[in-house]
Amino acid sequence: MAVKIGNIDLGEFPLLLAPMEDVSDPPFRFVCKQNGVDMMYTEFISSEGLIRDAAKSVQKLDIFEYERPIGIQIFGSNIESMREATEIATKASPDLVDINYGCPVKNVACRGAGASLLQDIDKMVKMTKAVVESTHLPVTVKTRLGWDDNTKNVYEVAERLQDVGIKALTIHGRTRAQMYKGEADWSLIREIKQNPRIQIPIFGNGDVDSIEKAANWRLEYEIDGIMIGRAAIGYPWIFREIKHFFKTGEYLAGPTLSERIEVCRTHLHKSIEWKGEKTGIFEMRRHYSNYFKGIPNFKDYRMLLVKLESLNAINEVLEDIRTKFDEVLA
Repeated sequence: MAVKIGNIDLGEFPLLLAPMEDVSDPPFRFVCKQNGVDMMYTEFISSEGLIRDAAKSVQKLDIFEYERPIGIQIFGSNIESMREATEIATKASPDLVDINYGCPVKNVACRGAGASLLQDIDKMVKMTKAVVESTHLPVTVKTRLGWDDNTKNVYEVAERLQDVGIKALTIHGRTRAQMYKGEADWSLIREIKQNPRIQIPIFGNGDVDSIEKAANWRLEYEIDGIMIGRAAIGYPWIFREIKHFFKTGEYLAGPTLSERIEVCRTHLHKSIEWKGEKTGIFEMRRHYSNYFKGIPNFKDYRMLLVKLESLNAINEVLEDIRTKFDEVLA
């Protein structure tokens, strides 16, 4: 049976790309879309930044037709600001608006936004209701199990947010206190999915970094789909590989060195197209080591790539990598 968010048909068991700060920009989303991701989100956008028309926040609203379906994710601590930000986000014509109630980082959570709302469910419900009433688009939420081990309240969160009109819920299987440490616990996610009151799609997130986990957890935790974050950085092929396994029960061969180079190059070109040569090249630097993970003695090349400032010079190094490592990896 197809999974639907409002009128958006995501197919039988969708794979979603997590919104990640400084990662989920249009160039990165482009290479994930090429590899079969079903649904993507922008980086999270500050509601206050949108209202103030801050350049960085406004630029994150950039979405492209080929990315659909795509959601714009917003966060904030003030209900009125979130209402206004929803109206601004709606004008950018995404397919849905997502609220971030999961971000654990200090400068978000300690300002009363992101995961900090898990400490005040009444306010979270009011804020969600305000967002739902401010747009004609479906509203979804991403959150965590709770603030800490003593307050795992996501079961209540799921029911109450569904009651005020959200159309899907993604749960990261950690508390805010855990940040990204330890193992994600999906057992509570399954309990929510099994709750007869819950009618909306429930997506699981946290630690899915292999075909085996995706396949096993799909069955074990009965979720409607999986959201993948860190495992897709430098490895957008994870979506393609999981989908192939679901379809055929067979493992797809990993990307060849040439393919890694081509996708890395595509990502770089898209980055330059979107941000201009200087910023585009600078922002690509964080991705090189991920694209070439596992290649022996790659460090010298990485050091070189993160210093270069022209597209031609980077292309030359990428060709050099192809020549040098093709024989090693053949």
